[in-house]
Amino acid sequence: MKFAILSPIYPYRGGIAQFSTILYTQLENEGHEVKAFNFSRLYPDFLFPGKTQYVEDGDKAIKVDSIRTLDSINPFSYFKTVKEIKAFAPDVLIISYWMSFFVPGYAHIANRMKKHCKVITLIHNAIPHEPRFFDKPMAKLLFKQSHGFIVMSDTVKNDLESLRPGAKYIQNPHPLYNHFGEKRKKKEAITSLALELDKKTLLFFGLIRDYKGLDLLIEAMSQLDGSYQLLIAGECYGSYDKYQALIDASPAGKRIHSYNRYIADDEIPAFFSAADALILPYRSATQSGVVSVAYHYNLPMLSTPVGDFQHSIADPGTGIVVPEISANAIAKGIKELLSPEKLQIIAGNIEKEKAALSWQTLTSKLLQFIKTNL
Repeated sequence: MKFAILSPIYPYRGGIAQFSTILYTQLENEGHEVKAFNFSRLYPDFLFPGKTQYVEDGDKAIKVDSIRTLDSINPFSYFKTVKEIKAFAPDVLIISYWMSFFVPGYAHIANRMKKHCKVITLIHNAIPHEPRFFDKPMAKLLFKQSHGFIVMSDTVKNDLESLRPGAKYIQNPHPLYNHFGEKRKKKEAITSLALELDKKTLLFFGLIRDYKGLDLLIEAMSQLDGSYQLLIAGECYGSYDKYQALIDASPAGKRIHSYNRYIADDEIPAFFSAADALILPYRSATQSGVVSVAYHYNLPMLSTPVGDFQHSIADPGTGIVVPEISANAIAKGIKELLSPEKLQIIAGNIEKEKAALSWQTLTSKLLQFIKTNL
């Protein structure tokens, strides 16, 4: 079967690009003909809050060839992209969707390709974490052009069903991100990050945005005794000053260690190997790619009761979902999570869950869906 994937992909960095790259590689390894159609410009520089959109030297990104043709803000590129995809003549076009900003180009391409092949929208977020009034109508516009969908959480499934009643879709959990390298010895990882060896290390990892609730975790640290330390690792989209002010004012401030920058792929094993638990204090969520990384490193997790965390963490018993979004609940949950009895149970459950989160499971479902439903 011939698959076209329209998505940011190498040399772009970040979770969407990584997901599409691994999906591309899995389909190719299974004997399918796959071609990636990429962005020539993803975000205009003035709209991008981070340091760079691109893979940098030292990142262990998987490199795949792509046709870089779609400019998010140039309508002429929409026609060019259609022409390029038509020339490839795919059986299936998979479009990675997460933000309404890309709908004008995506909807144009899907509308013109749907007569030539099956169009499947892979929905990372149907509605953004920080929604705006136009997000729903824009998503509806794209979804009307799609024959089918891939979703990875109940939250996204419910959003899809409200925006496109009767939509055909498959639901599959976010597969493992297992391409960053193997787990390291904890002492070695702790030392490399200048942390204290005798403390339990809590990890907050990923892009820092308001909805991720880092402020709640910093507040929770003041309720934990001196045996805990917090490791913050990720680039802040916006000013980090408010978080630094909370750290400076906290009685636990000396036990909070910040790496406020993009964490390169080859650094990820150190951060996850140093940690005793991944903490997800989010105020809103769908699913999280960070959970998939934590599974790879056998790391217990704690989250707030939002998004798909009930299904991806609580149901398989690989961590704790606290009952409310508050610093008190987070602090209490951390103490429970890191009790020896709880950790022993969680370790066995993580191994079981990892076996179900393969990329082959996703592609098998996808192929069956295409054959029987589209």
